[in-house]
Amino acid sequence: MKDTVTVNPTTGSALQNYVYSNLHEIDSAIERGHTQFMQWRHTPFAERSKLVLVLADLLEQNIDDLAHLMAIEMGKPITQGSAEIEKCIWLCKYYAEHAQEYLADRIIATEMTKAKVCHRPMGIILGIMPWNFPFWQVLRFAVPTIMAGNTIILKHAANALGAGNRIQELFMDAGFAEGVFQHLVLNTEGVASLIEHPHLMGVTLTGSEQAGAAVAAQAGKNLKKSMLELGGSDPYVVLADADVELAASCIVQSRLNNSGQVCIAAKRVIVESTLVDKLVNCIKKHMEQVVVGNPLNSETDLGPLAREDLRKSVHEQVEKSRKQGAKLLLGGIIPDGQGFFYPPTLLVDVKPGMPAFDDEIFGPVVAVITAETEDDAIHLANQSQYGLGAAVFTQDVTKGEHIATYEIDAGVCFVNAMVASDPRLPFGGIKRSGYGRELSKEGILEFVNTKTVAINSSN
Repeated sequence: MKDTVTVNPTTGSALQNYVYSNLHEIDSAIERGHTQFMQWRHTPFAERSKLVLVLADLLEQNIDDLAHLMAIEMGKPITQGSAEIEKCIWLCKYYAEHAQEYLADRIIATEMTKAKVCHRPMGIILGIMPWNFPFWQVLRFAVPTIMAGNTIILKHAANALGAGNRIQELFMDAGFAEGVFQHLVLNTEGVASLIEHPHLMGVTLTGSEQAGAAVAAQAGKNLKKSMLELGGSDPYVVLADADVELAASCIVQSRLNNSGQVCIAAKRVIVESTLVDKLVNCIKKHMEQVVVGNPLNSETDLGPLAREDLRKSVHEQVEKSRKQGAKLLLGGIIPDGQGFFYPPTLLVDVKPGMPAFDDEIFGPVVAVITAETEDDAIHLANQSQYGLGAAVFTQDVTKGEHIATYEIDAGVCFVNAMVASDPRLPFGGIKRSGYGRELSKEGILEFVNTKTVAINSSN
C-alpha cells in the first residue's frame, strides 16, 4: 500500500510516514470490532461510565503532550489545544453521568399489558473525522456512540494521523477492550470497503460537502445509516441597537480561533448600515492586537493554516473577492518565510456573488456585509447554501430570541454570544451543512435502534 506523510505547518517539514491499511487489515479490524460489539453491548452502564471517566483522567494527565501534538501536526496554538482537551474531559464526564438516563426505556400506556420504547446499539460505526479539532471532533462522536453500546472505527484526516493513533492508545490505556475503538489509516478505497461490509452499521462524517456527499451516497447505496456535519458560512447579524464592543469581540474571537479553521466561525458579518463604520473600526482594532506566531509559544493567538493548499485557497478567495469590489482593510498578503501562515484579514463591502459571501473561507478572514434594514440583514443571512450556525446581536433580547428561533435558517443560533458547541446542547446543521445531531441526548440517540416492545399477559 502507498503511504502518506504528515507535515508540520509551522516549518513545512515532514513529521511522520504512515502506511494505508490494506483490505486484510480492514477486514481484521471489522472482525475485532464486531466480536467486541457482541460483548460490549451487554456491558452495564456503570462499567461503561467507569471506563470513560478513566479516559477523562488520562486526557487530563496528558493535556500538555496532546496540545503539543496538535501544535506540530496541524498548527493549533498550544493554549487553544489545551482548551480543546479540557472540553473533551468535560464531554467524557457529561456522558458518563447522563448516558444511562438518555437511553432509558420509555413506558407507553396502550391496551397491551406493557409497552415500551428502548434503544439498542447498532454495531460498528465508522467515524470520518477532520483535522481542525483532532481530539474534540473524534471524541464528541465516539464517547456517546460507545456509551450507547456500539464499537468504533475511526478514519482520521491525513494530517491528523498522529492524533488518531494517540486517541486509540488512550482508549486502550483506559481499559477498553481491543476492538471497542480502532483507528485505521484509510484512503478512499478503504472507506468504501468498510461501508460495504455487512458488519458496518453506520457512518458519520465531519468534513467538506464534497466528501460528505460521496460518503452519504455510498451509505445510501448500502442502506447504512449516515450523519453529516459539513461546511458552514455562519452569519453574524449585528442590528442597529447592538452593543458594538461585544459584537466585535465575539466576531474576532470566533473568526480567528484556530486560525479561522472552524466550521462555526463568524464567516459573514452582516451589519445594519447605521452601525457599519463603528463596528468595522472596532473589529479592526481587535484584529490588530492579535499575535501571529509559532503555535508552541503560549503568547501566540494565531498559528499557521494546517496545509499549504489551504492557504492558497484562502488567498485566492480573498483576491477574487477584492477584484470583484470588496475592500481590503487589513492583511490579505502571504507573508515571507517558512510555514503556512496567513495574516488576520478584514474585507468590507462584501456582496453576494463574491467568494467571501457565497463560499466558505476556511481561514482568518472577516467579511463585512452592509444591510440597509433589519429585514435586509435577515435576508442576507439566509442567502446561503449553508445552515450550520448563526448569531444575532441586539440589545432587544426578546427580538433577538424571535429572530434566532423563527427567522434565521440554521441548526444552531446564539444571541449576543459567539456560536460554540456544548455537550449539553444538540449540534448540527441544515441545508448543505448536513443532517443529524451530535451532543446532548439527541447525539447519543443517532446511532441506536429505537425498538418497540409490547407484551400481552392477559392469559
